Amino acid sequence: MPISLLQPGYTPRLAGEDLVHAAALADCEADLPPILVHRPTMKVIDGMHRLRAAQLRGRTEIEVRFFRGPEEAAFVLAVQANTTHGLPLSLSDREAAAGRILRSHPHWSDRAIASATGLAARTVSAIRSRLDESVPQVTMRLGRDGRVRPLNAVEGRLRAHALIQQHPQATLREIAKASGVSLGTARDVRQRVRQGMDPLPGRHQQDQRGPAKRAAAARPEQSPDCSAVLQNLRKDPSLRFTDSGRSLLRLLDSGVSAVRDCRDAIDAIPPHALYHIMELARGAAAEWLDLAERLHERTEAARRDDRPGGVRAD
Repeated sequence: MPISLLQPGYTPRLAGEDLVHAAALADCEADLPPILVHRPTMKVIDGMHRLRAAQLRGRTEIEVRFFRGPEEAAFVLAVQANTTHGLPLSLSDREAAAGRILRSHPHWSDRAIASATGLAARTVSAIRSRLDESVPQVTMRLGRDGRVRPLNAVEGRLRAHALIQQHPQATLREIAKASGVSLGTARDVRQRVRQGMDPLPGRHQQDQRGPAKRAAAARPEQSPDCSAVLQNLRKDPSLRFTDSGRSLLRLLDSGVSAVRDCRDAIDAIPPHALYHIMELARGAAAEWLDLAERLHERTEAARRDDRPGGVRAD
């Protein structure tokens, strides 16, 4: 790519480029890695020192890789790249970058922003507090694991409870979307309502009384062992000995294996591809959740049909 077509752009360095560092790179005999460029604007995302080094060498062209996402994502990539290689960012650089990301991605959790900037989550939380007036207020936050969680679980559950009472025929997806909770939370609230229970579990009832020691009672939800579930499904004759069953098993096995293989390859993902793969993972997770909800609704329908007096279609 001709150097003349490139523009300086997304550096998180408050003091700009370090010319001494660029000169040191220019004196290096080894070939330098390609720089990362935002294709819509031709601004450099990562590699300004390498660009200056190429100019100092008298080069008119430089090897580039392109990123075609939004500009806000380009800045996040610039910060991530500069915290993992090259000339380290100063603490002031990283704190300023966290403030900018908080303004452009207010729905990101403190831990997610901390991971991108190389700061501690508590430092990001303190920066968020200082910027409260300029940071858009949100009711949900997106974590490092791609899951969206409400800031106040009690309020979300109470909204879901009110919606279920007002619209008992509404689907779980409609309830979750309108109340700002996850499908799993909407399902739990509806089950509690049907059983005549309080819509708030014990730990959330503590939330109503105050925050003291409420986190100590919380326990992380245990994820199912996918390998064990698949192994049991493979033993099912109705799946093993039918063409449709075997096709389903292959699809399930490939999906679980793909996630496991991608998790093992995280460290090998180039910085410019992190955002795209992250978005792809979130989209796939949403599709799996939608599939789980449809399966749950079919399970509930089957249970109703099996109850005394239920009508079962043969």
